[in-house]
Amino acid sequence: MHTVKAEHTLTHLYGKDFLSLKDVSPSDINALLTEASLLKQHPIQPIFQGKTLAMIFEKSSTRTRVSFEAGMAQLGGTGLFLSSSDLQLGRGETVADTAKVLSGFVDAIMIRTFAHEKVEELAEHADIPVINGLTDRYHPCQALADLLTIQEIKGKLKGVKVAYIGDGNNVAHSLMIGCAKMGCDVAVASPKGYEVEEEAVNAAKEAAAVSGTKITLTDNPQEAVRDADVIYSDVFTSMGQEEETQQRLSVFAPYQVNASLVSLAKPDYTFLHCLPAHREEEVTSDIIDGPNSAVFQQAENRLHAQKALLKALLYKQD
Repeated sequence: MHTVKAEHTLTHLYGKDFLSLKDVSPSDINALLTEASLLKQHPIQPIFQGKTLAMIFEKSSTRTRVSFEAGMAQLGGTGLFLSSSDLQLGRGETVADTAKVLSGFVDAIMIRTFAHEKVEELAEHADIPVINGLTDRYHPCQALADLLTIQEIKGKLKGVKVAYIGDGNNVAHSLMIGCAKMGCDVAVASPKGYEVEEEAVNAAKEAAAVSGTKITLTDNPQEAVRDADVIYSDVFTSMGQEEETQQRLSVFAPYQVNASLVSLAKPDYTFLHCLPAHREEEVTSDIIDGPNSAVFQQAENRLHAQKALLKALLYKQD
């Protein structure tokens, strides 16, 4: 079994929560990416014998559920799937009580929910690590996989220009903060009224001031993708916004990633998408299924990045 070198140590993350990238240092992100790369090469490491991860899902999922469950299995532990209907949380038990009860049963909690405040409350009352598997505000596990993918393809993060086109949502927030911390220039193009939130912008700008990177916020997708190394898209309508679908399809139509838009990026641009994708809405099939697309490499990297995170939080290294 390998051990990471001192400069990449993750020891001080042991037992901590992972709620957003705001409070994770660039050196810690780098250490997680280094560990993820090592785990990708050596996927089976039975270090979690007897350990259990409670996985609470108040939003449905493919990638988050399977990657965490498979990741725990590959590390020798168990992932326990819990939907709202499986828990008294869905019938009125408080978040605080649920946190305290689960703390006596399992070694960590991963939750995928709506309000970010629920994750924060769970972490406040739990005696074990709490991982944000997705909230309406942040999706830090996705951002780790995004950064790992960019680093694999471009060979670096510093100086890479990432253009995010579309809704200023949880994915955009975490991507923007992660890129700023790791030295990527980031441009976000969203329609007026759908911009990224001020809290995330402030966190990203604070990180960019340290890393020396540039953050561009615009409503012009052409401006954002010009000379981009990476173009990132997401669905126009996220879970919980279904009643806005028709309005959003109209507002976001100019933000479709298509042949015309990507022609402004660098010839060797990489297309990323957190999936699931709605082909011919936010992205055309020829782009997402084309030679510049790395969406399935990116999806697989959810597994490796999250295993690195789990190892950091749950495995006490010497």
